[in-house]
Amino acid sequence: MDLMKLFARTAPPLARLPNGCFTLDRTGRVLVGTVSSSFPAGTMRQIGRHVLDTFREAQAAQLPLAELVVHYGSLKIVARELRGGAIVFLSPKSLISPAK
Repeated sequence: MDLMKLFARTAPPLARLPNGCFTLDRTGRVLVGTVSSSFPAGTMRQIGRHVLDTFREAQAAQLPLAELVVHYGSLKIVARELRGGAIVFLSPKSLISPAK
């Protein structure tokens, strides 16, 4: 019986994908958001840091970048530049594609 317990592992619970938005100031601090509080704040800060870094690098390279769209697995991230800060929209991708 103990041998069976060794192989019987429970899967970790699935987390819901975030749906909402949040704004960042130029230092990367989250000002306000509508993302669920169950979504980890550290992950939200990490997404925000990458978004701001991308906008800064584009500005340093003199590339006009006002909006960034990332399709990451089953999550869609849309970010818009706001005078040094950004607004980031998070939404799960739909499993059902629209009919044509």
